[in-house]
Amino acid sequence: MTTTDTGLPPAVSAVDGERIVTPQPDEPPKRRRFSRRAGGLTPYGLLVPASLVLAAIVGWPLIQLLITSMQEFGRAQVFGAPPTWVWFDNYVDVLTDATFYEVLGRSLVFAAVCVVTTMVLGTLMALLLQRLPKGFRLLLSIGMLLAWAMPPLSATIVWGWMFDTDYGVINSVLVNWFGLEQFASHPWLINPLSFFVVAGIIIVWGAVPFVAFTIYAGLTQVPDEVLEAAQLDGAGAFKRFRLITFPYLKPIFLITTILQIIWDLKVFTQIFALQDIGGIRALTNTLGVYIYQVSIAGGDFGTGGAIAVITAIILMTVSLYYVRQTIKEEEL
Repeated sequence: MTTTDTGLPPAVSAVDGERIVTPQPDEPPKRRRFSRRAGGLTPYGLLVPASLVLAAIVGWPLIQLLITSMQEFGRAQVFGAPPTWVWFDNYVDVLTDATFYEVLGRSLVFAAVCVVTTMVLGTLMALLLQRLPKGFRLLLSIGMLLAWAMPPLSATIVWGWMFDTDYGVINSVLVNWFGLEQFASHPWLINPLSFFVVAGIIIVWGAVPFVAFTIYAGLTQVPDEVLEAAQLDGAGAFKRFRLITFPYLKPIFLITTILQIIWDLKVFTQIFALQDIGGIRALTNTLGVYIYQVSIAGGDFGTGGAIAVITAIILMTVSLYYVRQTIKEEEL
């Protein structure tokens, strides 16, 4: 009997005295490992200028921060007194301080709520942009760009006026339109919970456009024929998004989520400005504001530096997770 040559050694078996040749499946090609990249040292040479600039802008201040965090560095040292080395005493003081853990837990919870809300709303806005007609899509895009371009301090001041106790439009709408008399002269910023509700609204309002535009750009790359085939097979909108769209956009969702976690963990401007408008600092500090309170306002730069280093380690851990996931995606 004739067989097709597959280029592989056939498996031979005998059935009722007849010789049967069974072709083996193709083996996956082995990856080639090159000992030397194409281009020699040229790519590394091109990276040298950017690496030097990055080392000067980021590396040197980071080294100074590490040195300061291991010293007793207060207002006297700012005016020329020599600092005293205390090594890891500042870190011990921070890690044994109940206030630090209170601020850390508050920051983690607040960041988690903001990240989840931002990602959900940003995804919904991206899907809306995909379905809107061209004119409405342009109008919505301009509105989101204006929200994204507004400086955080300006946005916080405007939102602070809207939530003002006596003259804020929010209290006026709730009382006059919905008849909720309990919100007459309601102090939104005095209570810590409502303070973070206002802060979360401001942060999410400014972050949703970035997520929406990023995911919308990814949605344009999802093959239409795959979605149409799934729709013909009876898959609903949610099922198509879960089984087709999300796997295509998984790297985009990963990077946007990581960036939102980093940005929301080190948020400063919105919290600090709202505290000046009417919040209670001791009950509403997050990591960024707490570092400022300890170092700049309190004059203890050594302890403030230790808190900043611990915060940087937390953020680097999140970033390393993203790098690891990216490497895994490239190896597949």
